[in-house]
Amino acid sequence: MDDVLRWSRTRLHQAMSVDDLARHALMSPRTFARRFREVTGTTPHAWLRDQRLDRAEELLETTDLPIQEIADLVGFRSDGVLRDHFVKRHGVPPRDYRRVFGGHREPVTRHAPDGRPPR
Repeated sequence: MDDVLRWSRTRLHQAMSVDDLARHALMSPRTFARRFREVTGTTPHAWLRDQRLDRAEELLETTDLPIQEIADLVGFRSDGVLRDHFVKRHGVPPRDYRRVFGGHREPVTRHAPDGRPPR
């Protein structure tokens, strides 16, 4: 399961279904979902959402990237979807979170939508 967790963390910007994760784990979707919950204590969907939010927090704290670009990089369909999940978790939208926690900012290498660095 650790391999699937590492693999999926490097692909947060991509749409991933339980079927995709199960295929990578070489399991049926039903078996995968059951094993995933046993190992992580949550569903694959909830785990992916939380990983995406964790990465968004990191980018908000350490970069000046636009909110829409952060949403794209972490796999949310839009900045509105990111905002909705962010408010549920923190009680504030990403912009306000950045104002409070955005401290040291480093230049970021922007990646193509497929995760590869630009040419």
